[in-house]
Amino acid sequence: MNIKITQSTESACESKIRGHHLTCDRPVEKGGGNDGPMGGEYFLMGLGGCFTSNLLAAIKSRSADVSNVELTINATLAENPARFSKIEVEVSAQYQDRELMEKLLIIAERGCIIANTLKNEVELSVSLSSTPE
Repeated sequence: MNIKITQSTESACESKIRGHHLTCDRPVEKGGGNDGPMGGEYFLMGLGGCFTSNLLAAIKSRSADVSNVELTINATLAENPARFSKIEVEVSAQYQDRELMEKLLIIAERGCIIANTLKNEVELSVSLSSTPE
């Protein structure tokens, strides 16, 4: 993987990833122009996107009756140095078979490059919401 990042404004930068262009900036209250998410927000989005793409692939390959997948990611910040100390990924979806859905979450977590990178460095948990939606 190769990503090129260049400064685009006083506080923002543009990332070029394959044919995509993404802007990263700080909110106004942190001295930025709010032209895009902060790097930490992209980091969490990357985790969610990686996990979701693996989950959707697992669902598709098993022709599982699962739809309307949605993730909520909550991260706890720590200081000195600034970092995420805990990340919780909660998954909700419409499904009939909870046991299969839990198995699909395990498959997605094991296949996610970012989850695998984080597992031994930060407290990372993945859970299924209590009831199908």
